[in-house]
Amino acid sequence: MAKWTPKHEAPEPLEGPVVATITGGTILWFVLFLVQVPFYGWFDDRDLTWWVWTCLAGAGLGLIGIWYVRKRDAAIKRHEAARAAEAEAGASAETSAGTSAGNPDGTESPEGPESHPQP
Repeated sequence: MAKWTPKHEAPEPLEGPVVATITGGTILWFVLFLVQVPFYGWFDDRDLTWWVWTCLAGAGLGLIGIWYVRKRDAAIKRHEAARAAEAEAGASAETSAGTSAGNPDGTESPEGPESHPQP
């Protein structure tokens, strides 16, 4: 079993144009359905109607997929915006804390704020 043990960590998942990919796939499934509908009799004679319905099911599931990935993409963007705002708020809090913890004129000494006790 030791020969199947991974020797390195798995890479991070790739992020790409997920919404566009799912939308393109959904359109492709629906076009395939529309192309096969005129030949439904041919598929029915050969007991292959599942091909037609598979394309329709792919288009339907693709619509659910589009809804899902759009919601996911919006949630990722909201999360990134919240993290950026939090980081910005933290940086401004550090800046204001640095001016009050240093010398009375707002400058830091080379030893740092802990070398100047506050009264």
